[in-house]
Amino acid sequence: MYAHSENTEGRRHPLQEHLQAVASLAADLAKKFQAESWGYMAGLLHDLGKSQPDFQVYLEDCQNHPEKKIRGPDHSSAGAVLAWQRYWEGLAFLLAGHHGGLPSPTKLKQRLQEKSNNPAVEDVLRHAKNFLALPERPPLPTFPPTQAELFLRFLFSALVDADYLDTEAHFDTGRSRLRYRPVDLEALAESFWKGQDKLSGHDQSSVNLARHKIYHACLAAAECLPGIFRLTVPTGGGKTLSGMAFALRHALKYQKHRIIVAIPYTSIIDQTAQVYRSIFGDENILEHHSAINPREDEDHFVQQQWTRLAAENWDAPIVVTTTVQLFESLFSNRPAACRKLHNLAQSIIILDEVQTLPTGLLAPILEVLQQLVDHYGVTVVLSTATQPSLVDSGSPYLKGLRGEIREIVPDPARYFQTLKRVSYDCPGETWPWERVAREIVAEPQCLTVVNTKKDALAILDALDDPEVLHLSTLLCMAHRRKVLEEIKARLDSGQPCRVVATQVVEAGVDLDFPVVLRAMGPLDRIVQAAGRCNREGRLSQGHVIIFQPAEGQVPPGDYRAGHDIARAMLNRPSVDLHSPGIYENYFRQLYQAVNTDKHRINELRQRLDFPEVATRFKLIEDDSVPMVVRYPKKDSPVDELLQRLQAPGAHLGGEARRLLRRLQPYLVNVRRRPLARYQQAGLVRELALGLWEWRGNYHLVRGLQDAALDPEPLVI
Repeated sequence: MYAHSENTEGRRHPLQEHLQAVASLAADLAKKFQAESWGYMAGLLHDLGKSQPDFQVYLEDCQNHPEKKIRGPDHSSAGAVLAWQRYWEGLAFLLAGHHGGLPSPTKLKQRLQEKSNNPAVEDVLRHAKNFLALPERPPLPTFPPTQAELFLRFLFSALVDADYLDTEAHFDTGRSRLRYRPVDLEALAESFWKGQDKLSGHDQSSVNLARHKIYHACLAAAECLPGIFRLTVPTGGGKTLSGMAFALRHALKYQKHRIIVAIPYTSIIDQTAQVYRSIFGDENILEHHSAINPREDEDHFVQQQWTRLAAENWDAPIVVTTTVQLFESLFSNRPAACRKLHNLAQSIIILDEVQTLPTGLLAPILEVLQQLVDHYGVTVVLSTATQPSLVDSGSPYLKGLRGEIREIVPDPARYFQTLKRVSYDCPGETWPWERVAREIVAEPQCLTVVNTKKDALAILDALDDPEVLHLSTLLCMAHRRKVLEEIKARLDSGQPCRVVATQVVEAGVDLDFPVVLRAMGPLDRIVQAAGRCNREGRLSQGHVIIFQPAEGQVPPGDYRAGHDIARAMLNRPSVDLHSPGIYENYFRQLYQAVNTDKHRINELRQRLDFPEVATRFKLIEDDSVPMVVRYPKKDSPVDELLQRLQAPGAHLGGEARRLLRRLQPYLVNVRRRPLARYQQAGLVRELALGLWEWRGNYHLVRGLQDAALDPEPLVI
């Protein structure tokens, strides 16, 4: 009996060999969260149904007729039925879903009842003991429902990854060998310490001395027992490197396997990954997110191959990813997304700009983070200048993180005073766009941040300045990168530089303006915008003006709630935006004003409704479609990429996925609502794989542009 057809060497894959290998590997992967025996059991039973004669005939047909696409008989139900009858119903979820995804309890029960009376399944179960040594049932796990749900996800991850890896080793030994690289976190740490010793503490300016003290506070705190930590550091305090210093030392002391840095915005993830690459080398950094643009030149071929493989299961020492990728994997039911989860166990997770976690999903996110710490050996670092109130204080509005949450940097408030680089001004009256335009023109270098794209376009109209620059998601990523380069060049050379932007410029984008105008908005967004003012401390004080637009729009929902709370707080004369305590107060009020589990995710998790959880858990609620734009107008690679995407055979062998990745920098998301109107006007054309082509105007300042275009209010 065989599990798979012939490989390139003409060897078939014996079923018993495959089951034993997957069982052993799944057990080893599950050992990280004390589930070795259940990992072994899952691997041993997962392909039990392949022993039925119909499946063996199917393999013969595949071998003899490789040109045909033949759908094989069900091979996952037999193991699921055996698990249900003899071992544990929870195991049946994994076995039934190891190809199609974790099912709902209703669908699973229906399937098990139907298949338990199926003659083919009965025959498999009757003969299973003749070719497999079935072990006794391990002790049943006893968990509350949401803990059981996460345990099943991790066990599912171990099974799926083990199955993929053993199958890959049969069909493609070269690919399998390329996947594995010896990881020595101690060597990485040594190179990091040497680099930091050359830089940290030598410059005696107040800013650099503060960064030096923060860095050493991180090293000291790394000796503390694993758990949940807060890294509260003001903008410009060097938390990117200091946070990594904590993670490396903590990993070495407590034998953690990897460091995962989760960042909210793809617009800044590349610069963070580049900082780490310059220290640790390309071969030790996995950058995994939807907007990564693969390098396909010959010099980087092997590295690119490893990156693609490591992205499948995060088997890398340092992973730089997005919070979307991290949390949507934790709440997914699909095998490919869940495959990486077991590698979160015994890791360190740094949540950068943690205040950006969506409030409507905060309750399930915090519940899972707590379980990762309590049961999977994870250390979590909550990193930001504007710490939200995530501690469980008994509030009826939010069940927060339990236990002690330790500050990595003692008395962080003093560094907010030391690194105080800006003064805030909040005029009482509302400003029409003409007044905003006058304030901008009065400053040779000025960044203005507003709440919506429509507001940004209105200010551009009021300015009527051919030299003004614009940043929003009306520009594709390649265009935004070019604009950022132009901004930095103008700022560095002292040229006039006036920029009108949306929130896309906030949180980590490395810009340094003497003056920032920020439209009234949520308090954390205001402070993030202020982080683009006097960032390097070259001035005695930068100037941040918080203005209330007379005609401006505020996105609905949580954003509007944050705007209203911030407006009320800023009306108080005693408010101090340089005090970190004000942000905890702000977030406490915000969590009382919104539903922190608005999709009832935790209720669904208690019912083990994996598909519905995956459907409802979306960090970015998006009703838009990706539109390919031609940028730049001359020598754009878009035409060639689109031709290759639509060529015969483009959907084979992963070519389409590679082309889509290369098209990512040239996409603009457009709301679905006006799509029919755009089609009627001939402005768009539907392409393959959910893509659309924009055939309307694309402006070199304003980006995607149409006279009838109504830019959506919420900026992602």
